[in-house]
Amino acid sequence: MSTNAPSPVSSPESSAELPAVLDLGYSFCPNDTFIFHALHAGLVRGPLPVREVLEDVQTLNEWAVAGRLPMTKISYRAYFEVMDRYVALRAGGALGRGVGPLVVTRGDVQDLNGRTVASPGALTTAELLLRLVFPGVNVVRMRYDEVMPAVQRGEFGGQPIDAGLIIHESRFTFHEYGLTRLLDLGAWWEQETGLPLPLGAILVRRDLPHDVQRGLNAAVRASLEYAYAHPDAARAYIREHALEMSDEVMQAHIDLYVNPFSLDVGEEGERAVRELHRRAVEVGATRPSEWPLFVE
Repeated sequence: MSTNAPSPVSSPESSAELPAVLDLGYSFCPNDTFIFHALHAGLVRGPLPVREVLEDVQTLNEWAVAGRLPMTKISYRAYFEVMDRYVALRAGGALGRGVGPLVVTRGDVQDLNGRTVASPGALTTAELLLRLVFPGVNVVRMRYDEVMPAVQRGEFGGQPIDAGLIIHESRFTFHEYGLTRLLDLGAWWEQETGLPLPLGAILVRRDLPHDVQRGLNAAVRASLEYAYAHPDAARAYIREHALEMSDEVMQAHIDLYVNPFSLDVGEEGERAVRELHRRAVEVGATRPSEWPLFVE
């Protein structure tokens, strides 16, 4: 927690006692650390001090289902399971064009129906898209950074692997594993819908007072605006969490996943999220919901 962070606020909209510090979950990925550095470091002000909780996206998805964190990054696919308890901020998310997950293979595989694909998680947007395209696919789930090595070996835990579903910085490095791209699921989505692809959102608990929800949205947007205005300020923080990523891959990751939709999802972004939810309901992956999607 930064010593520059403001004191907690109270609100007449809720009788619940607000925490002294708000736990904020996000991933180690450069787009998240780029967006949240200024807020984490106390360089911008929010309605509550925040404490970083860094984990991989599938763990954050599972934690959100369990209601563990009051504010967290999450896959949009996972958001559809927790809309009764969480609402998405308009700022800070990952949504855009040319940002989709890729399906990669070792050789000449075309139809994945009946094949086994390494997946980064049941609640990822990537796996939902895979099932929309190949409803008869089998999946073996693992952490996202284990997918490419599993495809390269052709097995994981003794199970044969025919292809892999890759996300994050893996789209820049799969060639290093001798893999080839079978399908860009983001391009498929854009051709199908004409809309940008929703990947991840920042959620806050719906039982937080509305003014706190709005204040957190403003703080996340201000943190991203600070990062744009001071591009070198977060560099050491991003590098600290970027694993073995090269500087070039790190910057390419930020350039791809942080875009105008990260400042505000906008009307087009909202339509994209509604369409993804509609299709997930249509194939029985999730249930209908009437909850508002975003903080108002």
